[in-house]
Amino acid sequence: MSPLASLNKYFWKYKWHFLLGMIFIILSNYFRILTPQVTKYVLNTVEVSLQKKSIAADSHIKTHYDPLVRIFINQFTKRDSTFKTRILYCGIMLLVLALISGFFMFLMRQTIIVMSRHIEYAQKNEIFNHYQQLDTNFYKTHNTGDLMNRISEDVSRVRMYTGPALMYLINLAATIGFSVTYMYNENKELTFYVLSPLPILAVTIYYVNTIINRKSDKIQSLLSDLTTNAQESYSGIRVIKSFVQEKAMLGFFEKNSELYRRNAISLAKTEAIYFPSMGLIIGISTLLTILTGGLYVINGSINIGVIGEFIMYILMLTFPVMAIGWTASMIQRAATSQRRINEFLHTTPTVANAPAPVTTTLKGNITFDKVDFVYPHTGIHAIKNFSLVINKGEKVAIIGKTGSGKSTIAQLMLRMYDPPKGNITYDGIDIKQLDLTSLRSQISYVPQDVFLFSDTVENNIGFALEKTTPERIYKAAANAAVAREIEGFPHKYTTMIGERGVTLSGGQKQRISIARALLKEHEIVLFDDCLSAVDAKTENEIIGNLYNYLHSKTAVIITHRIFSLFNFDKIIVLQDGAIAEEGTHRELLERAGLYAEMYYNQQQQEKNAVL
Repeated sequence: MSPLASLNKYFWKYKWHFLLGMIFIILSNYFRILTPQVTKYVLNTVEVSLQKKSIAADSHIKTHYDPLVRIFINQFTKRDSTFKTRILYCGIMLLVLALISGFFMFLMRQTIIVMSRHIEYAQKNEIFNHYQQLDTNFYKTHNTGDLMNRISEDVSRVRMYTGPALMYLINLAATIGFSVTYMYNENKELTFYVLSPLPILAVTIYYVNTIINRKSDKIQSLLSDLTTNAQESYSGIRVIKSFVQEKAMLGFFEKNSELYRRNAISLAKTEAIYFPSMGLIIGISTLLTILTGGLYVINGSINIGVIGEFIMYILMLTFPVMAIGWTASMIQRAATSQRRINEFLHTTPTVANAPAPVTTTLKGNITFDKVDFVYPHTGIHAIKNFSLVINKGEKVAIIGKTGSGKSTIAQLMLRMYDPPKGNITYDGIDIKQLDLTSLRSQISYVPQDVFLFSDTVENNIGFALEKTTPERIYKAAANAAVAREIEGFPHKYTTMIGERGVTLSGGQKQRISIARALLKEHEIVLFDDCLSAVDAKTENEIIGNLYNYLHSKTAVIITHRIFSLFNFDKIIVLQDGAIAEEGTHRELLERAGLYAEMYYNQQQQEKNAVL
């Protein structure tokens, strides 16, 4: 099945736009196609006038007119109008036909093109919504530039199919249908000679379209690579500049750009075959019309007006026939783009809601039962036989060195991944049975990799809630120990933050991210190594504020540092994905194991930093 078949749901949704558009295209072509017949009558009238003979003298030559044109001509016959009167009224008739045709052409674009914009809008929303449903593993295995290219460039090419391509295709069918019908009714033999070059045109289109389809697919893939290259360079511009790699990155971009350019030029050269071919074939048809038609006039088979009529039909067919290549190219490109879009739309998230998900208010009881987890895209065995019971209101610290599996625990708690072995439950309910939106909305989460939007400070803090108040935002900022610095910004809480928070320091970004989580006021709080970029003094201030904030909440704080001032109910020490030690701060120090070693090393580092 063609990839474009997936667009049928949109055509059904906007069926009235589509149907009315088809009607307007047919009406526009109908009134435009009458022009050659009126012109034929004018030429015949001039011929009769120049030869000074009556129209009755040519009555043996049968001439076909559309019923509407015949009604118009009969008015002259009844009134026995003069030559000048006929020419004048025929000129007015040609103008009226042009205006009517133009009016329906306007309506045609107002329906078909507007429909394509509606489809473009709906399709972008569908893709964006689907992107948000896909799981974390998908984003780790696909480039951002490719995702952006499919929702922008590919959707734009599909719109060219749902709008201009369809419009020109229907217009082509209507123009050819009316023209060939009237030409055939006028003179069958002359029609055959005039249209005989068209089979050559059909073969050319079929051959060139096959090449275009293959090259278009290649170009779209290269464009995604180029977009990804540019997006990564823009995002990592500070790293590029700090390592003085501008020249190297430019060379890499130029290499990808050159490959795209060569393929695009190759496609353009292929498409360039269309228009000269069309021009040549149309020229041959015109010559055949004049040559053969002239012989028929000499033989007395037709009037000279028929030659003018046929030439006008050929000229009317010029653009639609030449547009066959353009339209076919747009359709082929749209099919390629829609195939790329469908690849993602048909991708189902590995993490999804159960058939009947449970929506409940979480109290804060969390249980890990022999959880084992391996990252599917790398094969890293991050968590091994992990079991942990966290009761409502408990404060638990998960400590370990880099790569010990700490952040994986956070990802599993948010159900960014599903463990292949073991179970995770909230208040005795399996996490896979809980509604994803309900689960994540009830956990105040501060990620390890802070992400801030290019928006105001206030909107970044209030991002987690649809509606909030300035007072709540100020309180959250104060608890995160960032209020004083925000007050020092030029526009305070309305200060714009650059993309990914580029205008802020690492510590400021982390604290704004903490404020965002504290604003939610939920029973479960999850902090993933969120104080790595703040100094010791600020860290102590935040911990003091958190101690009051977390009084009755269930809190899981993941860190590589030891917070000795915070009274944790449990401290879990991870090593290579497994629990190495478990206990309170005092118990673990008394054991003189891995935790004690980490604690004393940290104390020594802090002393050295002071010195």
